[in-house]
Amino acid sequence: MNVFTHPRDLKAAAAREDGEGSVQVQLDPTLEIGTAKVFAIYGKGGIGKSTTSSNLSVAFSKLGKRVLQIGCDPKHDSTFTLTKSLIPTVIDILAQVDFHTEELRAEDFVFEGYNGVRCVEAGGPPAGTGCGGYVVGQTVKLLKEHHLLEDTDVVIFDVLGDVVCGGFASPLQHAERALIVAANDFDSIFAMNRIVAAIKAKSKNYQVRLGGVIANRSRETDQIDRFNEAIGLKRIAHIRDLDAVRLSRLKKRTLFEMDPTPEVLMVQQEYMQLAEMLWAGSDELDANPMPDREIFDFLGYD
Repeated sequence: MNVFTHPRDLKAAAAREDGEGSVQVQLDPTLEIGTAKVFAIYGKGGIGKSTTSSNLSVAFSKLGKRVLQIGCDPKHDSTFTLTKSLIPTVIDILAQVDFHTEELRAEDFVFEGYNGVRCVEAGGPPAGTGCGGYVVGQTVKLLKEHHLLEDTDVVIFDVLGDVVCGGFASPLQHAERALIVAANDFDSIFAMNRIVAAIKAKSKNYQVRLGGVIANRSRETDQIDRFNEAIGLKRIAHIRDLDAVRLSRLKKRTLFEMDPTPEVLMVQQEYMQLAEMLWAGSDELDANPMPDREIFDFLGYD
């Protein structure tokens, strides 16, 4: 049986509607993570979600929290700065045992990264062949079966690109807060507006709420701030366009492992402040996204 096209999922696709006029992949309502604080990181493709997720994971670990980061991109490159390698994906490991989950051990798919951050890469089907959201669900199920969520304080889902389909919106079933990474430019803010709409749709049936915007790779934040004010969002961090960030990816390190130059210390402090704020409890933001043509006219300069 093809794990990505289970007939039960297809038959149940319309059973729970998360947005008007939408038919999405059925999510298993019994798959709850538990007491951990859960964050889902979204944003335009290539905007730096994995960099943000990995450094935020380390910041939480520096606060003494037990952290699990789950990469939700078939490219499986979310956690390599933490583990210094491309770790095997859940879907690869499942395929090796013909999807008999009882044959797996936790150490087969959970790998320890820098400062004790535990790392999982969900992986996904080959391009164009199935639903990545099913893989995320299988990953959470495995983690629960192995009791790995019972001693976890923080879970971070790093979700691919600006995809807002039912499959890759599935981490929103589990998250307490959804965070959006955006640069101070037209394309990432345009994508952010559509992601806000997806999160708002999911919030009708699940506990997830918008937690704010992380401005990334940007010297200024004027366009982000103007957009946030217009729809009811809030900027919660600003990671500037620093060469140290680029170098950290090339060196396969988190920013907390880089030489402590003034700019590195500055960005480390920004991540620490963000982790402290999120752990203390961020505000629920009730943003109202713009129609596409309205935001097209809104953004930019006259």
